[in-house]
Amino acid sequence: MPTQYLSIFTASNAQQRKKNFEDYWVFTQQHGGELFETEKDLAKKRQRLKDFQDNPVKLQTPLKDPEIFYRNYVEMQDDPKSLDKMTLMLTAIYKFARHEWVGIKGAWEVSPTMADAPTLEARISRIHLAEEFCHVRLFDEMLKTCGLDKVEWVPLSPWKEKVYEFFPKLPPFLLNAPAFITELMGVTFYLHLHKLFDEVLVDEPEVRDRLKALLDEITIDEVAHVGQRRNFIGSTGIEVSKMLVKPFYTWFFNDIPEVAELFDVKQMIKDGIAFDFNNLPSDMIERSWIPSYCKVTA
Repeated sequence: MPTQYLSIFTASNAQQRKKNFEDYWVFTQQHGGELFETEKDLAKKRQRLKDFQDNPVKLQTPLKDPEIFYRNYVEMQDDPKSLDKMTLMLTAIYKFARHEWVGIKGAWEVSPTMADAPTLEARISRIHLAEEFCHVRLFDEMLKTCGLDKVEWVPLSPWKEKVYEFFPKLPPFLLNAPAFITELMGVTFYLHLHKLFDEVLVDEPEVRDRLKALLDEITIDEVAHVGQRRNFIGSTGIEVSKMLVKPFYTWFFNDIPEVAELFDVKQMIKDGIAFDFNNLPSDMIERSWIPSYCKVTA
């Protein structure tokens, strides 16, 4: 019988969540392979990136003016409406990934090492953070695929850096719902970006397919992260989480002016609230992880 999926905001009890953490730990050990803690890397993720790098794909028609990208990729200097869609898309990818990079740097510093992790949940979180560092490398490979090999990963403004440093230090009852929504926001962004590749790269099928493949590696992890972060949240927290979708999406995407030019943010918010896994490709679901309480067998 086919498996159908319930809303990510479906209720769960403590016993279900305990069992799902155990299941997720088994999944993540098979999924990423050995953790290289010093390098913030995972064996299977490292090999997958190497496979891409060993078989490079490049634009047949290079960017008309890469300097427009470099002038705007850290902070938008020009009117975003004046940028071509390809450049807008690439600067948006960088800025989204940059936020992720800054956030995980702060969380990595305050989370216990695998050897010192006191609980299963703490060990899961350490692997989760390593996967996020792998995502930044995949984003960097996307930009290199489009001929942008001079990108630097630079800090955010001092106050934003402080926010990201403070966030992982919050007590769990304050941290869990926002952390869950940021993962959900990532999946929403990636699904919309995947569709945008078809439009922007219609004349570059090899690069389109390569960027989709790179993005799929990220999205598969992020779908699992949505379920994993959801698993920290009880009945009260999940109602709070649903209310946070609109303000969090709005605040975050307002900080990336390209997003409003490329996507329908109101629709992204609706997609976040309605998220239930059913619209994901079957091959992505097979490689990812979904909480048992979000599944129903027809």
